Amino acid sequence: MTSASVGFQCPECVAQGAAATPVTRTRFGGVAISRPYVTLTLIGINVVVFGWENLVGVNEAAGSWGMWPVGVALNNEYYRLFTAAFLHENLLHIGFNMLVLWMLGPQLESLLGHVRYTVLYVVAGLGGSVASFWFSAPNVVGIGASGAIFGLMGAYVVVGRALRADISQVLGLIAINVVIGFVGGGIDWRAHLGGLATGALVAAIFAYAPRQRRVLWQVVGVVLVVVGLAVLVATRDAALTSTLALGGLDTSSA
Repeated sequence: MTSASVGFQCPECVAQGAAATPVTRTRFGGVAISRPYVTLTLIGINVVVFGWENLVGVNEAAGSWGMWPVGVALNNEYYRLFTAAFLHENLLHIGFNMLVLWMLGPQLESLLGHVRYTVLYVVAGLGGSVASFWFSAPNVVGIGASGAIFGLMGAYVVVGRALRADISQVLGLIAINVVIGFVGGGIDWRAHLGGLATGALVAAIFAYAPRQRRVLWQVVGVVLVVVGLAVLVATRDAALTSTLALGGLDTSSA
């Protein structure tokens, strides 16, 4: 028997009671969290990769793993669409991205839960890379987590609107960074806008999915977004493969 607040309980009863405890879920269907483990993990990965970059050389890392349209189209190096989002040019670059990630990430993770938040970050980062693949010059290499970070900004706006929260500060942050992306040199604003749009779309799927069969609607919605991005990659890939002549190598940061 197990001692209880009143009397004793059999071990089987205690186990059944624990199993029957309902799971607390967020407004958008995610499991409630106690700590933002995904955000902390993402920051840790980016910091470790940045340390590795400085050991092997930023240009070397960018040339092998950055978002290089020539490499994707001619060499079928599709992994660049993902790996580019974990590379950074310098301390200021990673510092700003990780600061915004720490500012917005825990709040979004607490609202969406670990799984949905992870999906949001990865798909938004992919959306930024796809936009860079489509609209950047073929011989330019783009690196940076800003596609995913802008995706979090877009998601924050959508989720905030759904909750009727004040989103004016995030809107101001988005406006400032969009302007900087256009006027600053060596910044891949295409990845910024692609990540922003993709993050907002994924967040809208999570926030406005019907309550009945909500998980099914959310899964189907995200799958359709990923399929759409895959179609865009395939279309651009075919166009570049048929027309591209291998050129020089330049770098820009996202």
